Order: sequence, then C-alpha cells, then structure tokens
Amino acid sequence: MKKNLILILLLMATVQVASAQKFGYVNTDYILGKMPEYGEAQAEIDKLSLAWQEEIQGMAKKIEAMYSAFQAEEVLLTAEMKNDRLGDIKKKESELKEYQKKIFGFEGLFFLKKKELVKPVQDKVFDAVEKVCKDQRLTIMFDKAGDMVMIYTDPRHDYTDFVLDELGLGDPNDVIK
Repeated sequence: MKKNLILILLLMATVQVASAQKFGYVNTDYILGKMPEYGEAQAEIDKLSLAWQEEIQGMAKKIEAMYSAFQAEEVLLTAEMKNDRLGDIKKKESELKEYQKKIFGFEGLFFLKKKELVKPVQDKVFDAVEKVCKDQRLTIMFDKAGDMVMIYTDPRHDYTDFVLDELGLGDPNDVIK
C-alpha cells in the first residue's frame, strides 16, 4: 500500500513536470533565407564550386585527349611505348580522382569553405533561438526545416518571427510558410 502511494505521487509529479514544459518550433530555412549574409555566403560557395568543377572538367578533357592521341598512334607504338603511355594516362586519372577527393570529398576544401562561410550565420541564428527560448521560457525548440518530420504544427507554437525580430529581420507583413 505504501509503495503504491509513493508510486502514485511520483507519477503525479512526473506528469506535472512534463505538462509544465513549454515548447515551440522555428523554420531555420525561412530564417536563413531572410538573412542577406547567408545569401552572400551561398553565392560565394556556388562561385567556388563552379570554379573547381570547371578545373576538374579541364583535367578530364586533357586525359581524354591523351587517350585519343594514344588510340590514334597505338599501331605505330612499340609495346614498351604503349605501356608508358597507358601508365601516364592512368597516373593522370589517379591524380584527377585524388584532386576531386581533395576538393569535394568528405572534409574536402569545398566542405571546409562551406563550413567557414555558413557557420557564423548559423551561429547567429542559434544564438537568437537561444535568447528567444530564454525570453519565452521555452524548454524545447524544434526546427521545422530539419530532418524531423512534423505532420502538424500549431501556429501558436511557431517562434520563427521572434527569432527574426531578435536578428533584426522581423517584418509583420510576412507570412511564414
């Protein structure tokens, strides 16, 4: 009997604490889209990516030209010359793959540059979210734009406008999608 009473009191306390938690959500994609510095960072990233892609395509064309030249001259080459030319082509292909990995691979230059340019903007948003959570006394804040699926969201729990206001980007005429 005493154990049941303690269990009931513990259960009631847990329910009371759980019901006292406030939560909300924001749409960080929408917020980032309103930030000019994020657009500038994205433009810089796109510019760098395009330049690196063009450089890689140029390297690939040179390899293709080497292979075409080899095929055209193959009948005139000795076995040793053929092996040397094929070795050169394979070496260039290997160098190209390494370069691609260095630029676009995991933790490559593209990843690092993107992190360098976007992280300060994201940090600014996260700081604003943290301030809004403290001001609004929220325990949990979800990101509607994240991987977590939200099938339904009640607009009264949407704090995106508060974060935009905190960042100085608020506009009462905008409607959040």
